[in-house]
Amino acid sequence: MIHGYKTIFPIPLAQVASWDLGMIEQIERIAAEEASADGQNWAFAPVVDVTRDPRWGRVMEGAGEDPYLGSRVAEARVRGIQGNDLGANNTLAACIKHFAAYGFVEAGREYNTVDISEQRLREMVLPPFKAAADAGAATFMNAFTTVNGIPATMNKFLLENILRGEWMWKGLVVSDYDSVGETVAHGAAADDVDASVKCLSAGSDMDMAGGTYLRGLKPALESGRISQAQIDEAVRRVLRLKFALGLFDDPFRYLDPKRRNETLEKPEYRTFARETAAKSMVLLKNDGGLLPLTEGSRFKKIAIIGPYADSKGDKDYMSFWTLGIGVREYDSTKVVRPAQVLKPTLEAMGFQVTVTEICLDATCTEKEYSAAINAAREADLVIACLGERGLDCGECRSVTNLNLPRDQERIVSIIGRLNKPIVTVLFNSRPLVFDWITQNVPAVLVAWQPGYETGNALADVLTGKVNPSGKLPVTFPKNLGQVPIYYNHLNTGRPQQQQGQMWTSGYLDSPVTPAYPFGFGLSYSHFVYSNMKLSKPQYKMGETIEVSITVTNTSNVAGEEVVQCYIRDLLADIARPVKELKGFEKIKIGAGESKIVTFRLTEKDLSYWNNELKFKADPGNFKVFIGGNSEDVKEMDFELLK
Repeated sequence: MIHGYKTIFPIPLAQVASWDLGMIEQIERIAAEEASADGQNWAFAPVVDVTRDPRWGRVMEGAGEDPYLGSRVAEARVRGIQGNDLGANNTLAACIKHFAAYGFVEAGREYNTVDISEQRLREMVLPPFKAAADAGAATFMNAFTTVNGIPATMNKFLLENILRGEWMWKGLVVSDYDSVGETVAHGAAADDVDASVKCLSAGSDMDMAGGTYLRGLKPALESGRISQAQIDEAVRRVLRLKFALGLFDDPFRYLDPKRRNETLEKPEYRTFARETAAKSMVLLKNDGGLLPLTEGSRFKKIAIIGPYADSKGDKDYMSFWTLGIGVREYDSTKVVRPAQVLKPTLEAMGFQVTVTEICLDATCTEKEYSAAINAAREADLVIACLGERGLDCGECRSVTNLNLPRDQERIVSIIGRLNKPIVTVLFNSRPLVFDWITQNVPAVLVAWQPGYETGNALADVLTGKVNPSGKLPVTFPKNLGQVPIYYNHLNTGRPQQQQGQMWTSGYLDSPVTPAYPFGFGLSYSHFVYSNMKLSKPQYKMGETIEVSITVTNTSNVAGEEVVQCYIRDLLADIARPVKELKGFEKIKIGAGESKIVTFRLTEKDLSYWNNELKFKADPGNFKVFIGGNSEDVKEMDFELLK
């Protein structure tokens, strides 16, 4: 249930690019409907890990780099999976993972070490977990990793002090796959008995898949290293969950063949998958208004090229996770491929269209590359479908190189010498590096891994049936050497204003700025921000700060815009980020229309974890920013009084 159950939706990171919480909740609701009808009652989802390192393969499963956005998404996913009644037969128990800091593994390497200060842990990692707990999530799952030297599965500070202590959460904690047994490999437990004692005592109730508790708990009890009361408490949490799911009333309530046949892959679910895929796509460039492609265009011949123009394998347009339950039911033939729809759609609009795939494996020949180049030579416009294989997305899919895999950018650069306009469509699961394309290609669309309705959604966006409204939930770097790169960084004592400025925090060979910032995304509409207002210049502790702005659609195309609100604390006990997201609203604006958007900030929004690990707001000066992304903003100042 990573991004759908039987109906496959865009990958989670792509969903978050829509910034549409209602849409995300509905995706999880559909997945829960399907899964519960197919006999499931517990979902090992959602992932709420915050991460700043796109080398980590599981970046595709979370909500990106921001704890505020991640918190709102976590709440939506819990609501969608669990509904209003966990005892209903069309809901599942959600499992919040991976607790905690899995997204901060060193070098982006799966299962690797996490070394993080408690201040950063509380500020950047824990907020989405807390939001999920407050939303009523039934279960939590441990992370595979050590956190400051202690495996998360036996980390009493995380499980007992924070989760069950500070947060007073009452649910079930399950290990990740054999993470109880893996404490031995970590060097933190001697054997099965020692691992069982340490993990159960820390608050891990259930051992998933590894069998360590089966082998270790009995001898641990007999030797007096754990008590019967400890085992009983873990069992009670398991039983409470089963009671809440209604399994003691009717153990077969999720096994209804008639409901299964009526529910799985309903036509309306496919329709919604098409809508969500289109809303998830992010337009990064559109120089000269190259897109959308419309009837009567100056272009007559279009060449669709690339390895992902019409791919039929490797779970392309989906992800590694669709290798899960029922492999045959996730057959790639269920995916609507780009060329399947783009070619007939564009031909119906009067274009002449050719489709030429580019082979990217060891069997490729010069003849195959020449065919794509020749197709581009004969065309007026080229649509290049590039990116990652579906099997490159997910667990244990970490990489050391963020460039477009298998030399794809070089192929586009060769075609670029023909001086034909190019539309690059990227099917990716993480931020990638494609600087030549950024500098030389007029139109770039991030389509992510869009799921079953890939081709239909892509055609909708490229032809203007859908006006793109997606915004990046992660920063896209210019090059790998900038990683980790994220918008909410500290200022440093010597911030760099421009590349090459000596004795400042920067690089000799690269700017510090990203290729595309957090929150960025274009539209076929054009939005202008003006008339920013604060209700007053000074506020007392406990008062609400009210800030508004006028957003005007100056184009002749109706569109949606994600209006984003950030703050900066200019003087605090510790250094604070240059910007912190504190609110957003996705609004529809008609052609030529203006709308006023108002954000209300509380003392909590201005608070942070200080060096004494107290959550507090400081009196002093603040900035508030509003704009269409984290860089292009209007700003005002206000003062917080004691």
